[in-house]
Amino acid sequence: QVQLQESGGGSVQAGGSLRLSCAASGYTYSVVYMGWFRQAPGKEREWVASIKKNDIIGYADSVKGRFTISRDNAKNTLYLQMNSLKPEDTAMYYCAADPRLSIPDGWRYWGQGTQVTVSS
Repeated sequence: QVQLQESGGGSVQAGGSLRLSCAASGYTYSVVYMGWFRQAPGKEREWVASIKKNDIIGYADSVKGRFTISRDNAKNTLYLQMNSLKPEDTAMYYCAADPRLSIPDGWRYWGQGTQVTVSS
């Protein structure tokens, strides 16, 4: 029903910036919730930020003040602006979407991920 594709990942030095994009296709009219998650090697997947329609739900404490989530409904694209990057931000970043989150934190659609590497 919905396909997601992340882009914009890469390798940057600490203190740098990067903007991730998530393009949605298919039955995008049904998408209400969208969010960003990340997973570093040897660690559990963690929530980064999410948005419901045009309202930001929130950010993880580790990224608050540095990252900004936004959404362009006309382009069916989700963004994550990352500033003041730290080596701890190094991870595979995933985009997720769901019509209503009927199952608590049960995101139905996922992208393949884009790698972000921050060197010191």
